[in-house]
Amino acid sequence: MAATESASHQDSGAYTALDREPLVLNNRSFSWITNRICGIVENKQPFGWWVLFIPSVILTGIMAFCFVYLIATGVGVWGQKQPVDWAWDITNFVFWIGIGHAGTLISAILFLTRQRWRTSVNRAAEAMTIFAVMCAGLFPAFHVGRVWMVWFLAPIPNANAIWQNFKSPLLWDVFAVSTYFTVSAIFWYLGLVPDLATLRDRCKPGIRKMMYGIFSLGWRGANRHWSHYETAYMLLAALSTPLVLSVHSVVSFDFATSVVPGWHATIFPPYFVAGAIFGGFAMVLTLMIPVRSIYGLHDLITPKHIDNMAKIILLTGTIVGYAYSMEFFMAYYGANPFELQTFKLRGLYGPSTWYYYAMFGCNVFAPQIFWIKKMRTNLIAVMIVCMFVNAGMWYERYVIIVTTLERHLTPGSWRVFHATWVDITTFIGTFGFFMMNFLLFLRFLPVIAIGEVKGVTPAADPHAGESHEHGVQEDDAMGYETPASTYPGGVKPAATAA
Repeated sequence: MAATESASHQDSGAYTALDREPLVLNNRSFSWITNRICGIVENKQPFGWWVLFIPSVILTGIMAFCFVYLIATGVGVWGQKQPVDWAWDITNFVFWIGIGHAGTLISAILFLTRQRWRTSVNRAAEAMTIFAVMCAGLFPAFHVGRVWMVWFLAPIPNANAIWQNFKSPLLWDVFAVSTYFTVSAIFWYLGLVPDLATLRDRCKPGIRKMMYGIFSLGWRGANRHWSHYETAYMLLAALSTPLVLSVHSVVSFDFATSVVPGWHATIFPPYFVAGAIFGGFAMVLTLMIPVRSIYGLHDLITPKHIDNMAKIILLTGTIVGYAYSMEFFMAYYGANPFELQTFKLRGLYGPSTWYYYAMFGCNVFAPQIFWIKKMRTNLIAVMIVCMFVNAGMWYERYVIIVTTLERHLTPGSWRVFHATWVDITTFIGTFGFFMMNFLLFLRFLPVIAIGEVKGVTPAADPHAGESHEHGVQEDDAMGYETPASTYPGGVKPAATAA
C-alpha cells in the first residue's frame, strides 16, 4: 500500500514532506535540458543582453583610459597621500578578491560534500571567480606606479640580482592570488570540456565548430573519458579547497602582520574568509537572478537554489557581525590605549564614522531578513539584500584600510581621505570590465553544466524504473513529439501523454 501511494504521488507530480525538493522542475527531460542550455549560445541574444553589454563595453573603455592617464601622469592622480598610503586601490583589490571566493566554494567544497544543488550555479560562479580575480589583479599592478616593472614581484632571477623579500605578506599575495587564479581557471575549463563537445556536435561546419572541437580535446563521451574526467575533477576539487581558506587569509596578512593599531589582530584570517564567502554568494545571486529571468532558466535555477544561497548569506553575515563585535571587545579587553582609540575613532566619533555604520547596517542587519522563508524565496527581497551586501563588503574594506590610516599614531599627520575622479571612475570601470567578460561568457559558453544537471534529475537514477515516470521521454523543448516506439512495449505512458 505504501509503495502504491508513493507511486501515485510521483505520477501526479506531488511531493510529500519526506521527499526532497526537485532540483530540476517540471520533470524536464535530458533533451530539454540540452536544448535549453545550448540554445543560449546558439540563438541570438535577447534585448536584455545588449542592454547590459553595451554599457559594460563603454565602462571598460573608461577604465582603460583611466589607467593610461595614471601611467602618463603618475600615481598622484589617485587620492592617497600621507598618511593614507593605501586607499581605493587596495580597498578595491581586497573587494574583488573576496567576490571570487564563492566560485571555488561552490565548485570544490560543495562538490566534495556532495551538495547536489550546486550543479545549476557552479559554472557561472567559477566564471565569476576568474573575472573577479582579473579585476583584482589590476589594482596592485598599477599601484606600483611603474607598471612595466611589476614583473619584479615574481621570484625569478633578473639582471640586477635583486631577490624579493619572502618575509613580506605582499609577496605572499603574489603567490596566493596567482595560484588561486591558475587552479580556478583549470578547474573551470575542465568542467567545460563535456559541454564544449556537445556544442561542437551541434554546430554547423565553420570557425565556431573548429574552435569548440579544439577546446573539447577530442571528447567522445566514452566510459573511459568520463572515468578520467571524474578522477581529475575530484583531485582539482581537493586541491582547490585549501585555496578557499588560504587566499583571503594571506590577503588579510597584509594587515594582521603589521603593528598598526586596528590591523594587528589574529581574528583577521577567519574574519576575511567568512566575509569573502558572504560577499561572493551575494554576487552570485546578483548575477544569476537576472540570468534566470532573461534566459528563462526557472526550471534549472529553482527557488531551492536561491533559498540555499540565501541561508549561506545569513550564516556568513552573522559570522561577520560576530567578528565586528569581537574587534571592539578585544580592543577594550586588550588594554592597549592606541588600539581602543583607533576603534573609537572608527566607529563612534571619527570623521568617517558613517562608513562604519553603513558597513554594519548592510552586512549585519540587512541579511537578518532571511530568517523569514518568504523573504528567501522573494526575488525582489533577495536582490535588494544582495545589493546591500555588495555595497557593505566594499564599505568594510574601506573602513579597515582607509579609516585606520586617516587617524594614525601621530595626530599631527591626521588627514581625511578624499577620492579623486580617477579613483571613482577606475573602480566603476572595473565593474564594466567584469560584466563585459561575464556577458561574453554567456554568449559563447554554456552557463550551466549540462552533464552535471542531468545527473541530479530523477531520470538519471538507475532505479527510476522502466516506466520513466519522471520525464526522461518527455517531449523536447523544440516541440517534437517523442515517437511511441521509443517507450517500453511501444505504448506511451498516460502521464506523459497528458
